[in-house]
Amino acid sequence: MDKKLTRSDNKMIAGVCSGFAEYMDIDPTVVRVAFAALTFFTAFSGVLFYIVAWAIMPPKTL
Repeated sequence: MDKKLTRSDNKMIAGVCSGFAEYMDIDPTVVRVAFAALTFFTAFSGVLFYIVAWAIMPPKTL
């Protein structure tokens, strides 16, 4: 099966973290907590990454 990295419909803000979780077949909560921790410990550079990922990742199509 051909997997694509897309934003998810299961979203808190834009569906980026849950899109990564669906792509890697793990729980979205794990990705969200890891992303929040990394953002906090890297002087909030994760916010910039999130905005770029939001702009680049296409929405999920049926």
